[in-house]
Amino acid sequence: MWHDQFPLRPGLIHLNHAGISPWPRCAHDAVVGFAAQNLGQGSLGYPQWVQTETHLREALARLINAGSADDIALVKSTSEALSFVAYGYPWRPGDNVVHPRHEFPSNRIVWESLAHRGVEARAVDTRQAVDAEQALLEACDGDTRILAVSAVQYADGFRMDLPRLAEACRRRQILLCVDAIQQLGALPLDVRDIGVDFLAADGHKWLLGPEGLGVFYCRPELRERLELTQFGWHMVEDMGDFDGVDWRPAATARRFECGSPNMTAVHALAASVDLILEVGPDSISEYVSRNIKYLIEKTKEIDGAFLVTRTEPGRLAGIVTFGIHGVDAPCLYRRLMAAEVLCAQRAGGVRLSPHFYTPLDAMDEAMERVARLCRDCRAA
Repeated sequence: MWHDQFPLRPGLIHLNHAGISPWPRCAHDAVVGFAAQNLGQGSLGYPQWVQTETHLREALARLINAGSADDIALVKSTSEALSFVAYGYPWRPGDNVVHPRHEFPSNRIVWESLAHRGVEARAVDTRQAVDAEQALLEACDGDTRILAVSAVQYADGFRMDLPRLAEACRRRQILLCVDAIQQLGALPLDVRDIGVDFLAADGHKWLLGPEGLGVFYCRPELRERLELTQFGWHMVEDMGDFDGVDWRPAATARRFECGSPNMTAVHALAASVDLILEVGPDSISEYVSRNIKYLIEKTKEIDGAFLVTRTEPGRLAGIVTFGIHGVDAPCLYRRLMAAEVLCAQRAGGVRLSPHFYTPLDAMDEAMERVARLCRDCRAA
């Protein structure tokens, strides 16, 4: 049973999958086996390692319903992937990119950094908007080239209506760039059905993998439109021809991978993604949704509690952020962490993010600790 994949020690309650997730046992075992191979036989098994890398691309393609594993690039981080788009797109002075104001820095700084190229980054306050998508689209004009959004906002868990944005972008000939780190692995995401042009996500959150390895999807028709900014032996078409004088970028998304792959992380993430596919994205989504709704109801039972997370239909993902009237959020966060409830301080409150395997009794215990520690914070 998949609950056995997460043998967290007694007393520890992990509600920070929107931050850094624990590895499942299968990822741990894959890395231990990989390390043992290196220890005992060096690189003798390298051909099999490459097969694991290929398998990971295929699994990620299945997860997002890309047309082929050729559409998948393995990257160091979401930031690197978004930088490929920001510094590969053929901007002209006067162009602009639109994004929500309260984005995680990875999906904000990269666009703001284009000012020296004459590109305007337009930040839209979607938190205050009644209709977030409409607010973003109203900020677009004839000079907007890219709309960059997180599928789910990191601080409060607000879920964007990606199909609506994608359809509007197609009509206006604007490219849609999605930071999917807070959705991929928690809720299904189909890049072809939605019409996503670029997608970036790290593996260490809902995908249950290690830091240092993520995924970049680029719609095939756009691959050659992005100017390459990194070069090396791994990104060329004939990457085994080390003595070749003439070279050209790979026709696949491997063109974005300049050097040697992070094979340790490849083994871990391949095992984690296999687990996600085995449980099933739809089943995982049901469990995550159940857990979020359960936490919301438990939060309402706490005296003085209020939700930062918006609960309108279609807006919930895997995050609940809440505050307590009369309780300092930093104080509550520090005390929860000391009490081994792993969480985060975000959007003026405390953020909880359970995954599909999180037991209901663990969430009960977490909220009991919240109620108890609130009293301590008020007394302090």
